[in-house]
Amino acid sequence: MDSRGIDQMLNELRSVSQAAQNKPVQGTEATGNVDFADVLNNALKDVSAAQSEAREMAQNFSAGDPNVNLQDVMVNLQKASLSFQQMVQVRNRLVTAYQDMMNMPV
Repeated sequence: MDSRGIDQMLNELRSVSQAAQNKPVQGTEATGNVDFADVLNNALKDVSAAQSEAREMAQNFSAGDPNVNLQDVMVNLQKASLSFQQMVQVRNRLVTAYQDMMNMPV
């Protein structure tokens, strides 16, 4: 079972969270500059890749590929689902933050 993709996604989501809170992000260069759009874009690409991999594995299992077992299919589908749910939560937090900023008196 390969969990590097999930670990990378979690690290990127933590970076986004820390950047949004103006905290120094671990694992960045000494200046602490993080491009929010790039981090968010990479996280979206990782979620999309996890979903594509899970879908492809499920299709291979359905087609009768002997190299794909049910346990791996189910684990990958759950990983993809979890990463999607995490991305939805990030989106919800971003929308809430935007709405809070728009409601602030100037």
